[in-house]
Amino acid sequence: MTPSVRARTPSAGSPGVRPSRLHRRRWAALTAGVLVVVLLAAAAWWFLWVPHVRPSLQAGEVHGIDVSNHQGDIDWQRVRADGIDAAMIKATEGNDYTDPQFAENWSQSADAGVQRGAYHFFTLCSPGAEQAESFLTAAPPEDGALPPAIDLELIGACQQRPSQAEVSAELEDFRRAVEGAWGGPLLVYARGDFRSAYDIGVLADNPQWVTHFFVRPRDDAWTVWQVHYVARVDGIDGGVDLDVLRLDG
Repeated sequence: MTPSVRARTPSAGSPGVRPSRLHRRRWAALTAGVLVVVLLAAAAWWFLWVPHVRPSLQAGEVHGIDVSNHQGDIDWQRVRADGIDAAMIKATEGNDYTDPQFAENWSQSADAGVQRGAYHFFTLCSPGAEQAESFLTAAPPEDGALPPAIDLELIGACQQRPSQAEVSAELEDFRRAVEGAWGGPLLVYARGDFRSAYDIGVLADNPQWVTHFFVRPRDDAWTVWQVHYVARVDGIDGGVDLDVLRLDG
């Protein structure tokens, strides 16, 4: 090989390649630094800003939360002082479970001046009529309370997946019993996983409790809007679901 060729093609260990390697290392370090800054900014946004986001309200709307025993002991006076005017409180699940915090949450929220409604987590492992009986035992009709709600999700301990016809019949049994007792329509919270597996039938015409993260739903046909799951509210340890409720209809 001639000297002229050797001059144009330095070996891997020659000084001629060092600036290129150094250049690449500097770019790699710069890229890593930018990535760290972006990740830190995203973490700060999620943990410091998002938990305190509360959307602006329109006429007839209030900020609310939905809670269960997962929130532990709640200081409802502090919750109310933090601008929370309403709450949906878990009462029962299936046909044999009453939330251990329900009675306390129900009475103490009322004492604090928080308007509240009870909700039932419906499962596919027990008859709708029995679930309605359990719910009405824990949360009998009460003047001034918000309408009761049914929570339809496929998460949880129940692994049964009955047919559409069976599910429709059990939902109708629950709806008929609870609406008959309370004298008004159920509020319906139906997550996407449940709607993907089953048609909720006549419940689709009931008042709806929808999830739409941070941005007001374009479809205005909702009664409760679940904004996000990580709200920070005085009187509650940890995150809690934040909602907007339309109390006038």
